[in-house]
Amino acid sequence: MTPLTRRSVLQGAGASLLAAAAAGNGYAGIACAQEPAKTLPPQPGDATRAERMRWWHAARFGMFIHFGVYSTIGRHEWVMEEEGIPVPEYVQHATIFHPYPGAPRAWAKLAKQAGMKYMVMTTKHHEGFCNFDTKLTSYCAPKQGPGRDTVREYVEAAREEGMHVGFYYSLMDWHHPDGALCATNEDSRKRFVDYTHGLIREILSNYGKIDVLWYDVDWPLDAKGWESERMNEMVFQLQPEIIVNNRNGLPGDFSTPEQHITAESGGRAWESCMTMNDSWGYQAADDDWKSSKTIVRNLITCARDTGNYLLNIGPKADGSIPEPSVRALREVGEWMAVNGHTIYDSETCQVRRSTYASFTRIGNTLYMHVHFWPGEYVAIGGLMTKVKSAKLLKTGESIPFKQDEFRVKFTDLPMEAPDYPVTTIAIECESEPKQDTDFVRKNRPRMGV
Repeated sequence: MTPLTRRSVLQGAGASLLAAAAAGNGYAGIACAQEPAKTLPPQPGDATRAERMRWWHAARFGMFIHFGVYSTIGRHEWVMEEEGIPVPEYVQHATIFHPYPGAPRAWAKLAKQAGMKYMVMTTKHHEGFCNFDTKLTSYCAPKQGPGRDTVREYVEAAREEGMHVGFYYSLMDWHHPDGALCATNEDSRKRFVDYTHGLIREILSNYGKIDVLWYDVDWPLDAKGWESERMNEMVFQLQPEIIVNNRNGLPGDFSTPEQHITAESGGRAWESCMTMNDSWGYQAADDDWKSSKTIVRNLITCARDTGNYLLNIGPKADGSIPEPSVRALREVGEWMAVNGHTIYDSETCQVRRSTYASFTRIGNTLYMHVHFWPGEYVAIGGLMTKVKSAKLLKTGESIPFKQDEFRVKFTDLPMEAPDYPVTTIAIECESEPKQDTDFVRKNRPRMGV
């Protein structure tokens, strides 16, 4: 991954970069639909997609883990390329990579505490180091500093906490001798593709049932060069119930907006992946941490348009999680313990206009998530649906309200926010809540001049 997006370096993702840059405080803002997807030829897994993805749609919230040799340097996971470190110099760090035994247990426990339902760990990042036991290279955890299979530790820890298990795999490889030459030499391409398919076969054969395969960065080949259709066919033969993303040159099962939230159109599944600060791998000097409020707001924005939120931690070289990540995720977990059903069970919500709140919906109940608590009262302009009742979700206390054709106003609220970091108001409506602020603009009576 890059400081903004993985693909920005490779594809110049203009609009995505603007969206990421605009999110200065980490809050991703208002999601919008992408251009309608093009009609695609049949793909591996098409026939079983709805059933395979049922758990994933219900999960909503997952943990991403970037962990590798770069963690020993503490300067971001792209340090090898960004600082031009020679391969012989870089590989020496693999010998001093010594995560403490059982470190993934703390990751999995924190994920569960935060309300996350699945985890995705880097099995191999761009640096080429394999966190798993493999017969295809000695540049792997059991034969280097860790001295054991760290992926197996992760899988066991995730399952102990009831998490669905996902594997990240980078197609791009800065270590393998054919990693760049494969673009111009057919013999190199064949060797590197065989190596890549072989590693994927190993990770999907040696750890039991795997729920997600998260490809990344298909440089320097295209789908034809990677033989991606054959790759995915192998994946589904080995793991019939797995779901795969869209980063091996094929559409896969879901889209992956990075460091921004952009809802897909046409009902296509999507997952926004983001960092806790500005780095995926551990970067000691990066102190631009997201607050629990920002994380909850982003989660709400994803859920509102039935998307998932995959939030990253970058453990230190010893496997420990930076304290700001732990603190923020524990606060998120406390909020989710009360408000989680408004995320997990949410349906597409048309209501979205407010300067201090965001919204989710379940059936005819609208959930107003107030992140900037104004005290005394809150109001929604242009709510076209009649409100039947309202209550504070944290306490269950009923809230009086007045409604006319232009707004609904909820009154007698406490001056201090009843919940942290976001207070939720459950608003029961007579039918599915709809908002039309244009109606207010056009029809609200005006004064004379």
